Amino acid sequence: MRGGKQDRPTWLRYSGMGIEFAAAVAGFVLIGYWIGLHYGNKTRGVLIGAILGLIGGGYNFIRSALQLTREMEQETKKSRGDDES
Repeated sequence: MRGGKQDRPTWLRYSGMGIEFAAAVAGFVLIGYWIGLHYGNKTRGVLIGAILGLIGGGYNFIRSALQLTREMEQETKKSRGDDES
């Protein structure tokens, strides 16, 4: 049985990052819409939801990209034999 995210192909991990970003934005927009329905201001709810989704999705996207970059650098060092650890 294969383990965590490190076993996935690189292209799949990159596409997963984009899907996670879109899902965060869409999820927060839907929550904002639902809150707006109940409190009588759909526009403000959707706008706040979109902003929160962009912030949260962007944070997660950047964090994942930095982690993937670090892992790729470690793999490159190992393949060259430059690993000093």
